[in-house]
Amino acid sequence: MSDIKTLIIVAVSRNGVIGRDGDMPWRLSTDLKRFKALSMGKPLVMGRKTFESVGSKPLPGRPHVIVSRTATLHMPGVETAATVEEGLRRARALAGETGVDAICVVGGGEIYRQTLALADELHVTHVETDLDGDTHFPDIDPEMFELVEEMSIPAGEKDNYATRYAIYRRRTGR
Repeated sequence: MSDIKTLIIVAVSRNGVIGRDGDMPWRLSTDLKRFKALSMGKPLVMGRKTFESVGSKPLPGRPHVIVSRTATLHMPGVETAATVEEGLRRARALAGETGVDAICVVGGGEIYRQTLALADELHVTHVETDLDGDTHFPDIDPEMFELVEEMSIPAGEKDNYATRYAIYRRRTGR
């Protein structure tokens, strides 16, 4: 199962903010479409608060593994795990069962902190603004991750801000 990649997908402001008051501090319709295309069919690993922020129901077409020390959720397409490690193991097993080559870690801040050192690729939407917020993404270590692709995206009709979509790949031997 080691050929199943771990992807982190995140949108982050210039000053590292990814959330405020249990929600994203922006509206980025263009980025949500990219997120859906990238994650479709792949197991998602997220924390309970992130799951609640998307409406406490699974996003269509993707198995969900919710990491929570206390909550147990009983609904189709949602499994729970008590630890991040357990969540990643279960997501990899689901990926193997469904024949996909990657799992997607999609938040929140604490889940990102615990998985950054384990990720193979980071799919980062850099939101081109500074914002106030209470949840942050850890700094990306250039010694650990190499920028392999980058594209500037002007703000669309339903976007609050312009973005820069970047893919970082783990440097070999790290």
